[in-house]
Amino acid sequence: MAVKKQDSINLIDIFSEFKELKNIDRQTFINVLEDSFRNVITKMYGTDANYDVIINPDKGDLEIYRNRLVMEDDDVANPDTQVGITEALLLDDEAEIGEEVTDKVEFTSFGRRMILNLRQTLASRILDLQKENLYLRYSEMLGQVVSGELYQVWKKEMLLLDDDGNELYLPKQNQIPSDFYRKGDTVRAVVVQVDNKNQNPKIILSRTSPLFLQRLFEQEVPEVHDGLIAIKNIARIPGERAKVAVESFDDRIDPVGACVGIKGARIHGIVRELRNENIDVIHYTSNINLYVQRALAPAKISSMTINEEEKKVDVYLQPDEVSLAIGKGGYNIKLASMLTGYQIDVYREMDDADNEDIYLDEFNDEIDQWVLDAFKAIGLDTAKAVLGVDKAELIQRVDLEEETIDEVIAILAAEFED
Repeated sequence: MAVKKQDSINLIDIFSEFKELKNIDRQTFINVLEDSFRNVITKMYGTDANYDVIINPDKGDLEIYRNRLVMEDDDVANPDTQVGITEALLLDDEAEIGEEVTDKVEFTSFGRRMILNLRQTLASRILDLQKENLYLRYSEMLGQVVSGELYQVWKKEMLLLDDDGNELYLPKQNQIPSDFYRKGDTVRAVVVQVDNKNQNPKIILSRTSPLFLQRLFEQEVPEVHDGLIAIKNIARIPGERAKVAVESFDDRIDPVGACVGIKGARIHGIVRELRNENIDVIHYTSNINLYVQRALAPAKISSMTINEEEKKVDVYLQPDEVSLAIGKGGYNIKLASMLTGYQIDVYREMDDADNEDIYLDEFNDEIDQWVLDAFKAIGLDTAKAVLGVDKAELIQRVDLEEETIDEVIAILAAEFED
């Protein structure tokens, strides 16, 4: 069977805008091409069942062949699926009635309108594929650290571009407060969300997630990466302070020492990435009494009472240990509560000389609890502890109006008047 020789169509010239495709492999693109051509053929002839579309990816060309059944000239009802013997012999000098004959179809014969339709169909299919593959790719990267080049900064988020030019978003609330970048800077963050609303993928990153801190430990500490050390819990106040509880599965490995490194070499890299966020690494234990003690370090606890049902712990300390337990800005006790999963309340332990003192909570019938909590947040949990601090210092340290502080002092002082 002889096939009439015609010039092939060069795909590279016609579809040069699709040469560099993101996230689409070669075979998938070939399949899209074939489907798009078949779509045009179906629109023109009602069916593509008797057409062969052959794409040569190495040469960048394609060939379209039409197969028709040879009939008597007068019996041809559908010239797209049937051909008269006279025409068939021009295509193949060995053609016979009842057999098929094949001829090559020139793509250019489809007409300008159909070629435009093909371009639009192909562009739409490729865009959909790119979006789908981007969504699938980053869905598999949830929880992983990625890097992107800062392209634009808006009020509520930053736009980053990955190595393939895909858009990544870092919302303001997911940025460390002290983060500062210029256009073109490389930003590292963890993938925390991949949306696909209306088939438009949006990749959301975070630098404030505890998972970001965990991934940094996995990158900096080989024992964590290899599974010899497990990170059990993480509590973070991004950019300020964090506590990490670790456990070793090998008795020969000190998990805290391994995470910190010699002279802090390993932890320093993580601290720099997190804008000098102070990181406390502690030994994890299932003993809640010991766990709370370690979480509140460097404060030394005198005693504690644990309420398992309400997940609360009352901690009693010597007066000079209270401020250590609470920490600057209340960060230490807040992080300890987050790390252990227990609400921790700190109380100053009274000795015999303090037997006439009264805990602030006993004044909640006269003073609003939130006001009492403001004093307790800076380590003043008894009446005498508040009265023992100069009023000017109280105004500076407690986030309350001066009038409110005066009222509290008056109520507390009244308790000790004769």
